[in-house]
Amino acid sequence: MRPHALVTGGAQGIGRAVAELLAGQGWDVTAADLDEAALRRASGQWNDISPAVLDVTASAQVAALVDRLPPLDVVVNCAGIAAELLPLKDISRAAFERMLRVNVGGTFLLAREAARRMEGGAIVAIASRGYLGGAGAAHYVASKAAVVGMVRSLAVELRWRGISVNAVAPGMVETRMIDDFTSEMRARLARLEPGGGPMPPATIAGAVAYLASAAGRAVNGQVLLVDGGKSLGVAPC
Repeated sequence: MRPHALVTGGAQGIGRAVAELLAGQGWDVTAADLDEAALRRASGQWNDISPAVLDVTASAQVAALVDRLPPLDVVVNCAGIAAELLPLKDISRAAFERMLRVNVGGTFLLAREAARRMEGGAIVAIASRGYLGGAGAAHYVASKAAVVGMVRSLAVELRWRGISVNAVAPGMVETRMIDDFTSEMRARLARLEPGGGPMPPATIAGAVAYLASAAGRAVNGQVLLVDGGKSLGVAPC
């Protein structure tokens, strides 16, 4: 029987890259996404990945999806939102709360519901290099720092059930999230990247696949930074 993985945010970007890589490695994969149009486009190119529409902030939807799937071996939460850099004075309370609801609440709900039906396995969350801090993104940084804290707490709590919990923290990745940035903002961020620009989603998918594999199960409660070394202090965030 093939292992089963659930990947949220699976219709595009990092999530799609993860879903396709795991499927290529022989996993049964369910790729869930809120964007139905993107899911239809992606599923038209899939033969071995099952699509599912999902709002990760809706508790009942998350529970219903998990309950109708086979027992899960791996859960990867790639669903999330980002925002352009803004000074503190320009971040509205609504924007702050939405950031937490999606990035933190979605990670929490998925982990809670999936863990009910897991007998061993791995949970992988997508954090961000941004959890280390940086000016102009207080709401985003707060959400990703919260994800890291949650991962570390769940790693301790769930290890007795044979479930590892880790996060991958990417640097700048070429995804739809940055498509809405202004050209000036994209150029500014790209100049700060060690490679001179954003990484392809497949780079992050490889890190996730390692943590999902049997070889990665001894890794628990860790944050795997995949950013070309920028977090070492090459340039300010």
